[in-house]
Amino acid sequence: MKLAKFLVAIVSLSFLLSLSSFAQETEMTVEEWEAEMTRLTGKKQALMSEIETLKKDMENLNTVKAGLQDPEECIDQLYALVGATRSDVDNFRNAVNELDGKIKRKESPKADRQADLNALKMNKISALPEFFDKVHNRMQQALDEWIDAPPVISYKVVKGDHLWGIARKKEHYGNGFAWPVIYQANREKIKNPDLIYPNQEFSIPPLTQEEKDKYEKLRSNYKPAPVQ
Repeated sequence: MKLAKFLVAIVSLSFLLSLSSFAQETEMTVEEWEAEMTRLTGKKQALMSEIETLKKDMENLNTVKAGLQDPEECIDQLYALVGATRSDVDNFRNAVNELDGKIKRKESPKADRQADLNALKMNKISALPEFFDKVHNRMQQALDEWIDAPPVISYKVVKGDHLWGIARKKEHYGNGFAWPVIYQANREKIKNPDLIYPNQEFSIPPLTQEEKDKYEKLRSNYKPAPVQ
């Protein structure tokens, strides 16, 4: 209301100043005076109309403001939709952050992390906008991309073994051409790759994809010498 009165006063003062200035700068005929009065009166009416429009806009904004709900109440109502309190949501948030850290650090076993995530998904709080994408999409994607490195196998040599045969075993590489991997992994135990002894224990490391491709190519290209 104070702003509206101030605007009216400004318009009136502007109108009077414009009229006074115009009268002082030029000598006017009666017709010119009447024409100028008409122009300024029209200008005043247009400005007064704009003021009325602004007043209505201000009243509408005040009405909207009065109808707005307290944001804190909105949050409580949102939590109530999933049957949770602020304390419940805080605890859930902590659980999500803790599990997210374990997944990023790949804290094994992976199956346990999946079970933990499944439990979070089953909680209704996970449906809240704050958690839904992270719990149901991003954390699951991180778990899906988590690939555990195959364990290193320990093998005890028996009579008649050789590195080619050990590498060729299905439970190892299924490819005798990969024997150098076993040799390199056990250099401190194998002085000569053609000489290994019963009861020696060798580590059988997993092959990298590059090694798999390399030795598979060797096997595919191998052609035994013709029998004479």
